[in-house]
Amino acid sequence: MTTRNSIAAWLAVATFALLPHLTMAQLKQFTLEDLNFGGTNYRAMSPANQSYAWWGDQLVKTDRKACESIATGNLATATLFTLDDVNAALGDNQQLFSLSYAKFPYPDSTLVVLEGTDSRFIYDWAKKKVTWRQTSGFEVSDWSSASRALAYVDSHQLHVVEADGRKHQISNDGSREIVYGQSVHRDEFGIYKGTFWSPDGQRLAFYRMDQSMVDDYPQVNTSTRIATEEPDKYPMAGETSHKVTVGVFDLATGKTVFLKAGDPTDRYFTNIQWSPDSREIYMQELNRDQTDISLTVYDAVSGERKGVIYQEHNDRYAEPLVPITFLPWDNQKFILQSQKDGYNHLYLMDTKGRQLKQLTRGNWVVLDLVGFCKKRKSVVILSTEASPIQNNLYEVNLNNGKRTLLDNGRGCHANVWQEDGRHTSVLSASGRFVFDNYSEPDVPRRIALLTLGAKGEKTLFEAENPWKGYDVPEYSCGTIKAADGVTDLYYRMVKPTNFDPNKKYPTVVYVYGGPHARNVEARWNYMSRGWETYMAQKGYLLFILDNRGSKDRGLAFEQATFRQLGQVEMADQMKGIDYLKTLPYVDADRIGVHGWSFGGYMTITMMTNHPDVFKVGVAGGPVIDWKWYEVMYGERYMDTPQANPEGYEKTSLINKAGDLKGRLLIIQGMNDKTVVPQHCLSFLDACIKAGTHPDFFVYPGEPHNMRGHKSVHLHEHITRYFEEHLKPIQQ
Repeated sequence: MTTRNSIAAWLAVATFALLPHLTMAQLKQFTLEDLNFGGTNYRAMSPANQSYAWWGDQLVKTDRKACESIATGNLATATLFTLDDVNAALGDNQQLFSLSYAKFPYPDSTLVVLEGTDSRFIYDWAKKKVTWRQTSGFEVSDWSSASRALAYVDSHQLHVVEADGRKHQISNDGSREIVYGQSVHRDEFGIYKGTFWSPDGQRLAFYRMDQSMVDDYPQVNTSTRIATEEPDKYPMAGETSHKVTVGVFDLATGKTVFLKAGDPTDRYFTNIQWSPDSREIYMQELNRDQTDISLTVYDAVSGERKGVIYQEHNDRYAEPLVPITFLPWDNQKFILQSQKDGYNHLYLMDTKGRQLKQLTRGNWVVLDLVGFCKKRKSVVILSTEASPIQNNLYEVNLNNGKRTLLDNGRGCHANVWQEDGRHTSVLSASGRFVFDNYSEPDVPRRIALLTLGAKGEKTLFEAENPWKGYDVPEYSCGTIKAADGVTDLYYRMVKPTNFDPNKKYPTVVYVYGGPHARNVEARWNYMSRGWETYMAQKGYLLFILDNRGSKDRGLAFEQATFRQLGQVEMADQMKGIDYLKTLPYVDADRIGVHGWSFGGYMTITMMTNHPDVFKVGVAGGPVIDWKWYEVMYGERYMDTPQANPEGYEKTSLINKAGDLKGRLLIIQGMNDKTVVPQHCLSFLDACIKAGTHPDFFVYPGEPHNMRGHKSVHLHEHITRYFEEHLKPIQQ
């Protein structure tokens, strides 16, 4: 009996001691199919979402099978129409598969705009019938809800088809070299398309880009029986650039005029905006040095230049990204966004170009002008005022400048983007209501209704944690000082699963570091990438730092890298390494680095300048020498190779090929039109001459980023390289 009791007691103690291990063993493990956007299970492992649209001031939930109205008061729901209703009205002509992208541009009528595979149509849910239909499905197109006219590009030519079916061919000389109605200037300056309908839908402004003088980059298609050339027009820094003009087509007259802007050589025409009366065009024009902005007004009927009403200069570079925005209650006043005081802020101007007042100010950035509330004479903005890693919604009174926080003051809000990158769709027609899709570091997703002038939020939807039951690492955020000893830099750390502070872990620094990006934000898990979780599960510590030169911290922060890309960024990243070396659980002999694009450039920069620090690196689509990068971006940050030869020489990695010590894998999309293969191939040639030995992997037919399921293969390949050369410590 005593023996049995002793055995039972021992078993109880042993079982209790094993409980943590048994519990951990029961937690599910992630795969890249779960965590990578190209994975087969990625959607199921992402926080659930819902889509909404505004029908005037009426909120509509646009589900796949039904559209439901939601009362802004008590959130009561009512079905407006179903997918079955719409398909019944369509008859045998076409079947629609989802209502998720329904649009409600007519607040005073029961009309919804829907689009199938090859047609756009308007459905009247009160009458349960399709009232209008138009052919769609063109790769490049732009539709006006005001006139229901469609602009589209077909076989290089720009066309317009009116609501009644009448067709107009706008161009006749379109070709690969003469491009109509598409984005120009390599998608810089906030440009994302090439056609712009007037508010009344009766006139169409459009870009015409002559790139016949630009050299071809010889891209090759290897999927054909014998490889064929597919050249791409690629204007490199310091070389000849394209010439852009702006035309205006008038539906009433059927005629086109071109804005009389003068010689377009070495000029950038950006941020096109129509006047509210559809008779004038406002355009921000920039010189090739990108130091001077001229806000110029043109007569849309005659094309005549009416004059420059505002100018701005910056000795380093000025970068207009957003068109002016007219006040909805005063056609003679508009809001200009500018960084002229060091941070992006709003300025109230009149059409004479006079600054009436600065509406926002402070050491923080206005991220977006979301819209206006006419009744309250206010503007809704998204800004970093609460924190450099947050995005929060505020109402700004245009009379006294008073700002009122609309959301809960935490996290990143208004996480719904239009094609132009803006957030205007979250605001109701009157501007009184906002549907706010947001997340916080420990909140995967919440959607709430906000009312201007009222406190608190009304929850519309809250997503469950899709990673519940999985072995999830610890995500944390902190700050260190930049290399200048003054500036705070934000970092994210992902610790290995089952972290033990008494162990030493191999560490991978993930880096981007370039302009127009933040890697650390107060979103779910501090915006951690799925691959970081995958690596943490395999026993790595991940460290991500936003250095000077990254976005949304003001001009001084961003322009610190001017004419010497990679140098200040590297100095800041090495401060991150210094911090890592103070942590007892970081193995300083097992530090790796990985990045893509600018991050690929930073990876090789850090490995060759600090060869004794980084044991392993993986550089994807890396810039190697800025003289091979495009005109607009390259010259903004580096000037031309002719004007800044010392800077180009200093930042080129060709001369650093002999300094490579650690194991380096370079990965390239073979048909990359952003960072062309000449970069990595030239570096490999330099390494051969210097006697160093990087590894190389290419994805045939892929562009700058791997598409679809190939992204899963890519990240497995990256993981294997670290597993082979930066192996976890064997305990």
